[in-house]
Amino acid sequence: MNRFFIFLLFLSFQSFAQQITVTGTVTSTTGETLAGATILEKNTMNGTTANAQGQYQLTVSGPNAIIVASFVGYDRQEKPLSGSTNLNFTLTEGNLLNQVEVVGSRSLNRSPTDTPAPVDIIDLQKVTSRTGQLDVNQLLQYAAPSFNSNRQTGSDGADHVDPASLRGLGPDQTLVLINGKRRHQSSLVNLFGTRGRGNSGTDLNAIPAAAIERIEILRDGAAAQYGSDAIAGVINIVLKSTTNVLEVNANAGAYQAKYRFDNQKFDGLNYNVNANYGLKIGKDGFVNVTGDYNFRDHTNRANTNPEDVVRRQYGDPKVQNASVYLNAKIPLSERTQLYTFGGLNYRKGDAYAWTRFADDDRNVPAIYPDGFDPIISSKINDRAITVGVRQLVGKSEFDLYNTFGSNRFTYSVHNTLNTSLGPNSPTSFNAGGFQLNQNVTGLKFSRYYKTVLQGFNLAAGAEYRVENYQIFAGEEASYRSYEAGQAPGAQGFPGFQPSDAINRNRSNIGAYVDLEADVTKSLLLGVAGRYEQYSDFGGTFNGKLSARYKLTDFLTLRATASTGFRAPSLPQIYFNSTITNFVNGQPVEVLIARNDSRVTQALGIPKLKQETSQNLSAGITLNPTNSLSITVDGYLIKIKDRVVLTGGFEDTDDVIGEDLKALGVGRAQFFTNAVSTTTRGLDVIVTHRATLGAGSLTTSLAANFNKLTIDTVNTTPRLAGKQDTYFDIRERYFVMYSAPPSKINLSFDYTLRKFNVMLRFVRFGEIKLANWNYDLNDLDVYKPKVTTDLTLGYRITPQVGIAIGGTNLFNVYPTLHQPSLTESGGAWDPVQMGSNGSFWFARLNLKF
Repeated sequence: MNRFFIFLLFLSFQSFAQQITVTGTVTSTTGETLAGATILEKNTMNGTTANAQGQYQLTVSGPNAIIVASFVGYDRQEKPLSGSTNLNFTLTEGNLLNQVEVVGSRSLNRSPTDTPAPVDIIDLQKVTSRTGQLDVNQLLQYAAPSFNSNRQTGSDGADHVDPASLRGLGPDQTLVLINGKRRHQSSLVNLFGTRGRGNSGTDLNAIPAAAIERIEILRDGAAAQYGSDAIAGVINIVLKSTTNVLEVNANAGAYQAKYRFDNQKFDGLNYNVNANYGLKIGKDGFVNVTGDYNFRDHTNRANTNPEDVVRRQYGDPKVQNASVYLNAKIPLSERTQLYTFGGLNYRKGDAYAWTRFADDDRNVPAIYPDGFDPIISSKINDRAITVGVRQLVGKSEFDLYNTFGSNRFTYSVHNTLNTSLGPNSPTSFNAGGFQLNQNVTGLKFSRYYKTVLQGFNLAAGAEYRVENYQIFAGEEASYRSYEAGQAPGAQGFPGFQPSDAINRNRSNIGAYVDLEADVTKSLLLGVAGRYEQYSDFGGTFNGKLSARYKLTDFLTLRATASTGFRAPSLPQIYFNSTITNFVNGQPVEVLIARNDSRVTQALGIPKLKQETSQNLSAGITLNPTNSLSITVDGYLIKIKDRVVLTGGFEDTDDVIGEDLKALGVGRAQFFTNAVSTTTRGLDVIVTHRATLGAGSLTTSLAANFNKLTIDTVNTTPRLAGKQDTYFDIRERYFVMYSAPPSKINLSFDYTLRKFNVMLRFVRFGEIKLANWNYDLNDLDVYKPKVTTDLTLGYRITPQVGIAIGGTNLFNVYPTLHQPSLTESGGAWDPVQMGSNGSFWFARLNLKF
């Protein structure tokens, strides 16, 4: 394997001598040179920009490449190379409404490689055609080193919504946009056995990959530009706008089970069917529609240690995921367009809870003589719609829009019982759930002044956001205890009680100004400021400074400094869960208490406030040749007052125990601003493109190095000295290792006529977690691991393509540990590449 790896590296860098280089100039119809124009090889991310004289030089994959030139305010132009090595472009001034904005800069005159902050552009069609992953979270897990997402097991709702993070921060510290508009979060707050505990993230898997053209990841704090949550960065999902092409994909695969007690060879069947079609409307309009269905079956990796069995079912949940998505732009006139996008997603999931064995006090042998494995079922309904109008007034653009999003999460529990009902207990229960709604109305303004300095962009805007959060109760038998001394409610997941039910709203108004100027042809400066006022906790102002300086044609320096914030989510403020036990015939509550409850008020737990951050980043971009690109970016992120879920305080506590008893509470947890952290990291991306024989080879190395330290744990004055309960060592290690300290992705992508092959190595760094021993001398250490992926593709005809391959070819697993001590009850926590093993797949692509 090592020899093959070295051989591919040798081929990649020896192929400089075989490059085809194209040169030319880009001008307007009036003869003006268009400095900064973008020149790309079509259907690739291979590109460059024109210099001050409008000249460019670009190395392409072969003599039949198609070259695309574009510039703000001008219609793009395509030309086939047809064996030539010189192509000149003359661009015609066009409609500003058709120009594209890249996240990180509100200037339409800025390419992704020209921004003062690092932006990853991920071509979803290329990624999905070359890898085995089928959902957005897993696609990004392997395509973007700073992005991490692991499937959970035995973690209640998190089994159905994969928590994800950027740069090792919380799932709720990354802002997600769709076509540049704020996306609503999931109504789920992660609680048990999961990463991102106490956080509410955005459910990326509610958006079908088949509907996405590209994903832009801004790896920089951007709260001053885009608002709350953008502490770690921004993920902008751009939907497809293609027309007159029907594309259908069918994908299927399964996992090779290395650890199964029944010796079954394969499990976890996955299959996906999707279709996308776009209809052209007028000269520049379109309607693009996507339908997608994905099925994923259970995997089981339990019983790796027959002497330490705590779960008979451990692995991926069973999930059925169906989506319909729309993206449309309708020209109303030459200077006005109506646009709309959004979709519906329905997901049904079945996840196993921890086993109740035959002799367990919570079992009723008359119903389950061999014990039982409760199944927590979810139904998630996610819907979103955006409608807007873009209008040109002179050379200014106005954008008026409204975005509505809703996420509803309902639970039911099957293959279970209510112990207190004895042999008469039902085995299925409706357990209630929650819902989060969000509506954003906004107005944006943008104007590019070509003659001010070397180019100046002014952007400003305002948004009004309304949010609503609800908890609704389950049926009585799902939560009630009918006999003193017996476990209450449905085993595996007791339902929400009427006392948990809530319906709360809040509003927010924000306004921003974003200025960006090319002071000289080499120096770009930017400044942004944003003020937001919340109805429940007050106002906050944040700013950002950015700079980019071109030392030479091939070396650029860039840096940013910003402050940021994240408002506590409504689920963090109002989530409430109650389990009622009976002690000596008296009801005693075990609860997660919402922030305004009688318990938190009696204990002096303060009102939640915003998290605040300070972000610094600096880096270089280096393009020594048109075929080699290198970017290196370092970052420092300090976050104060992070919201966490505390450990459980018992009614035996020497300080607040008597208060809890007086309230009829046996145990309580609550959300609080308790932790301050510092994250230091480095991103490195190297890309090389070259011809190899009659084909082209792209070699890319992408790495993220990340270290998070916990600076302080701040308790309330009454609970001073109780940091080990407030935020114990297990929780500390979960935060510190939300991402591997390093993740390195090395890939080789070779295309030869109708054939392509992708080989990828991913190295996950070492992770350390504290287990149920609470012993710093007995950590669960997950040693570094390398996975290998291979995909072979062939285009049979222009209309038919096939691909086969495997991810994690050599069936690599994280380090084995003692199931009774891990958080998840299996031999591994959800870390690194996960615990499912090799995945073998096949794909059929049809285009008409």
